[in-house]
Amino acid sequence: MRQIILDTETTGLNARTGDRIIEIGCVELVNRRLTGNNLHFYINPERDSDPGALAVHGLTTEFLSDKPKFAEVANEILDFIRGAELIIHNAPFDIGFLDAELAMVGQPPLKQHCGEVIDTLVQAKQIFPGKRNSLDALCDRFGISNAHRTLHGALLDSELLAEVYLAMTRGQESLVIDMSSAHDANDAGAAPRVRFETLALPVIAASADEISEHDALLDGLDKALRGTSVWRTQPVVEENSGTVQNT
Repeated sequence: MRQIILDTETTGLNARTGDRIIEIGCVELVNRRLTGNNLHFYINPERDSDPGALAVHGLTTEFLSDKPKFAEVANEILDFIRGAELIIHNAPFDIGFLDAELAMVGQPPLKQHCGEVIDTLVQAKQIFPGKRNSLDALCDRFGISNAHRTLHGALLDSELLAEVYLAMTRGQESLVIDMSSAHDANDAGAAPRVRFETLALPVIAASADEISEHDALLDGLDKALRGTSVWRTQPVVEENSGTVQNT
């Protein structure tokens, strides 16, 4: 299974008011393993970043001025993610910006190019309700070092999110491995099924006190029902005789 962890940095918070993507980072996972086949672009947004956004990512207008425009890298981005399952933290934010950029170059929305989209923020809120579930908080929770992250960066954040996602879904991974191993072992004949009829299983009989307590409980049930409870009508096996009688 091919998965792409994706993150963007933008000039501001609202694509509908003209904010643009300035960086995109994609990290590839195949069968839950990092491949090193990543994609990363700085993008010239043809506008300044809002002061608040600039304080987060540190990508100045001057730095971005000679970078390619989104239209120049759109096809390469789409080719990289095509058909893959996308993993995004707070997916509506990134998808909203990508859809806006794609519309400007005459392309259909992102979800028509990729497979399922997994929102790790939604996953984290389900696993850790009521707790902080930012990327930094999840790194702290799973013991993933982000000491080198002084500013947000799309590729760096994608790499961190890949580690968080793998840690957060490790139970699923173990289950898949266990099921696969058991299947392979049975196919190879290495783990034959146990035949319980061949085993000498011990029978532990109830003590006299336990039987007395049981009878008292059934008496109470009979009284409540004003009749005979179903437990009085079931066949039982006499101890050490193997014969069946009704109580």
